[in-house]
Amino acid sequence: MRVETPDIYADLQQKLMNAAFRPGEKIKPKELEDVYGCSANTIRETLLRLANIGLVSFEAQKGFRVAEVTQAVCNDITRFRILLEQEAATASMRLGGLKWESDLAASHHKLVHIEHQIEREGELHAYIELWSAAERDFHQTLISACGSPILRETYGRVYLQFRQQMVNLERNFGSNYFRTIITEHQAILDAALSRDEAACRLAIHDHLKRNIREV
Repeated sequence: MRVETPDIYADLQQKLMNAAFRPGEKIKPKELEDVYGCSANTIRETLLRLANIGLVSFEAQKGFRVAEVTQAVCNDITRFRILLEQEAATASMRLGGLKWESDLAASHHKLVHIEHQIEREGELHAYIELWSAAERDFHQTLISACGSPILRETYGRVYLQFRQQMVNLERNFGSNYFRTIITEHQAILDAALSRDEAACRLAIHDHLKRNIREV
């Protein structure tokens, strides 16, 4: 069955975010033709778009590879994400209205439901795509009222790169991990809805700081 190009892009993006490909792995467009029922040219165009947001690397004559994952890169991306999210969340608290509040609460409700399920079962693999999508939606909703399309776009790219690095590097996705991030996401929500800028900045930092490690 032929898959439409936007669906191919979304599927490959999800796989790259969730470590379905090994870091540095060569991606051969020809091999993906049958998977998606499209031409190699369509796959190449899609991979070039993914290279543009940093999930894939491309070199002439060498082709496409999954982006490399290292702790040094993760540290750099994490620090940048913290800065962007703090600024955008602060602006959203100043500019966002009731709809922003209700959207944020709804996205958090969905996210925490999934995280509690993973915590209870102690099994991430079956839920990783659901969790990844819900976590992304919560943080994007948090910054959605910031008033700056450039800030949202830049944050979106950095977020995708962060998830690719984090999922590949993190080896302790146990119940304690999810118990902790459930508390952290609640702290971000509470601070945002109470319009406490200092508390929200701190909650964002505390949520992400575990990903910065010595190299």
